[in-house]
This record gives sequence, C-alpha cells and structure tokens, in this order.
Amino acid sequence: MVRWDNYYTWTFKGWSALDVLMAIDMPADDKLRHLDRIVRRGADAKHLRPRAQGLLNAAARERGLTSEQLADLLVPDLGLDAEGSMTLDYGTRRFVVGFDEQLKPFVTDGDGKPRKTLPKPGVKDDDQLAPLAHQRFADLKKEARAVAADQIRRLEKAMVAGRSWTPEEFRSVFAGHPLMRHIARRLVWSADGTAFRVAEDGTLADVHDDGYILPEGARVTLPHPVLLGKDTVAAWASVFGDYEILQPFPQLGRPVHELEDGEREATRLTRFEGATAHFGRFMGMTSRGWELGGKETGGFRRQVNLITPDERHVMIAFEPGIRVLNPEEFAEQTIERVMLMTGRYSGKAHPFGALDPVTASEMLAELARLTA
Repeated sequence: MVRWDNYYTWTFKGWSALDVLMAIDMPADDKLRHLDRIVRRGADAKHLRPRAQGLLNAAARERGLTSEQLADLLVPDLGLDAEGSMTLDYGTRRFVVGFDEQLKPFVTDGDGKPRKTLPKPGVKDDDQLAPLAHQRFADLKKEARAVAADQIRRLEKAMVAGRSWTPEEFRSVFAGHPLMRHIARRLVWSADGTAFRVAEDGTLADVHDDGYILPEGARVTLPHPVLLGKDTVAAWASVFGDYEILQPFPQLGRPVHELEDGEREATRLTRFEGATAHFGRFMGMTSRGWELGGKETGGFRRQVNLITPDERHVMIAFEPGIRVLNPEEFAEQTIERVMLMTGRYSGKAHPFGALDPVTASEMLAELARLTA
C-alpha cells in the first residue's frame, strides 16, 4: 500500500515516489508541476532530482521546447480571472483579491479599500457562500506561497543569464498570465534596445510613459542594470518611485560592479585574496548558483565555483577549508586565490576581461558580499 508519511517518501512495493506520481490518474501538466517542484524545491528529495529533471527534459523534447520554456508554461493560474484577480462572494458583500510584488495575496472591499485581513463570515453573510469564500482565500495564500519564491527566483536567474522570449511568449507567459502579470508589471523589460514596462491595465509604456508597441520578431529580455546604464536606470527608478512600484527582486536597485584597471587582462583577482569570511558565507553562495568543490583529504571542501553561461569557470579557493562533518571547526576561512579558467577544471587560466559585463558584475557583487 502507499505510505503517505511524506510526499517525497511514498513507497509502493518498491516503487519510488516518482513511479507512484507518474502512475496517478491526474492531468499531465499537474504531474509535470509536481516534478518541477521536486527539482526546484525538493530539499528533502535530492536523490529524486536527477530523474525528475530527466522526466521534465523528456516532456520538453516531446513538445519541441527547452526545459525553461516548459517551466514557463507550467506556472499555474491559481484560478484567477483574466485580469489576475479573484472575487470572494460572501453573499451580502464581496471582496477582491490582488497581489503584491512578492505574489502575496491581499483583499480590498467593495469600495476598493484595502483590508488588513479577510474578515471571517458574519451572521449577515450567506451561510454557504461565505465559508467557502473564506476557505478559498486561505487555500489561495498557500498556493501562492508555494509558487511565488520559485517564480521570482527563476526570473532573477533569467535576467542574469540574459534569457529572451518572443513577443508571443512574453504576452502569454508574463503580460497576459493571470498570476505572472503581477510580477511582470513590476519589472523593466527590453526589446530591440528599447526599455519598457507593463502598465497596470496591461498596455506597454516607455520611460516617458508614452505607449509602446512591441515589434513583431523582437526578442524580449529582462535587462540587467549594467546593460541599461546609469542614466536609464535613474530615469526608470524615478518612474517606479512616482507610481510606488516595488520590485520582486533587485533590478533597478541592483549593485553594479566593474573590473578595475588591470583586472581585465589578469587571470586572478588579487584584491580579494587574503580576505577572510565566515564559512557560512561560502556555503550561502550555493543558493545563488555557485557550487562547493568536492571533498578533499580529511573531508574538507576548499573551493566554491561558478560555471558561467558560456561555460567558463570562476574558482574561489580558500583555506583551511570547510570540514563536511564539522563546519564549525574552522569558522573563519581565508581566500587563497580567485581565478578564471577556460572551462570546468580545465587548469587553463583565462583573463577576466573575457567575461560579459553582466557575469562580471554578478561575480564581483558576490565577492563584495563575501568579503564585506
């Protein structure tokens, strides 16, 4: 029989959790959403990730999509209407659900006045509609919380990686999606060198608040501030400030870093070498795309690595190293060297000037955070 102790530890006559999942009678996209959640957030099921990712990759190939394009299509609409809202009917009164920059739902009353919380059903409310509406909002908060962190993190990663979308993809996946539109209108987008935003009514506008028509055939991106330039960033920051628009992750307010004189030709960043940092800061880098090096003699890890989008390898080596079984043993770590190689552990040094401006800025921001 199936044991339901934990979603990720189902067993059925030796079947794995994924075997059980794939055997359940549910829509294919719902199964893929579960697989996607395991890959992105299955901290208790690391052993399942490779196979789950393989199943997602196979599904993407069957549809002629990349894995990221498939992930775009798997974002649920949470039962929202075409305008990205939901009406909660209490019979005698109604409330409308909206979402903030972190996709946290909130409610306004019939007059459009925000409320701190959704009220419990009262004696004057419909005894059937009101409890159902109240429970639906509780469920919606849980559903949104499960989706929000993944989608915000995924979009930030897309900005750093320079991912792009066709106009049709942008409209269906972001601007016109019932849930993702709430994130899309809080970011600056770009197409063919022109930056724009999604207004609250779904139309597009440039930095002067003039209407903007997305060219067919263009590629839509989430521009990193290093690509926008200081003046453009300042202009957009003013627009967002005027409209009191908060961003889901740092874009306009993101720190921008550049290589210093002489560092573009260098294969090591000596200004960071010799600095010390708590081991927790090195481990924290793994949540932002860096990888800890393999275990060495004595069970130590002495590197943290970044494989760039173009497959170059940034390595930060530190001493005495983090002992896997007792990381507190050597709390303070000293950066021995920061170097760039042509490929993963190629051993061939590469000048840092070969990195694109976004990758260089993000790498330097990480080093600045590490040694602050």
